[in-house]
Amino acid sequence: MYVIVVYDIKQVDNFAKVQRKVFKICKKYLYHVQNSVFEGALTKYQIEKLELELKAVLRGDDDSCIIFKSRNERWLQKEILTNQREENEQFI
Repeated sequence: MYVIVVYDIKQVDNFAKVQRKVFKICKKYLYHVQNSVFEGALTKYQIEKLELELKAVLRGDDDSCIIFKSRNERWLQKEILTNQREENEQFI
C-alpha cells in the first residue's frame, strides 16, 4: 500500500522532543519528502506498526497527524509546483 504521512506538532511544552521522535519514526518507514511530509510503500503490517508508534508519541489534543493510503502509487497523481527539496537540505 502507498502511504503519505503529514503531521503538525503544536509548539507547547516539550514539542521539540515530540517533533524529533515523530520524525524518527516516520523516517524509519518512509521517504522524507518535505518538512513534516513522508511517503512510501508499506505493507499492512508496517502501517499498523507505524500507527502504533505514532500514537504512542503524539499528544492527542495538541498534535495532528494524517495518513493517506492508496492501493498503489500509480493511482496517485503528484504535481510538484516548485523546486523539490533535496534530501539533506535544511529548511527554516
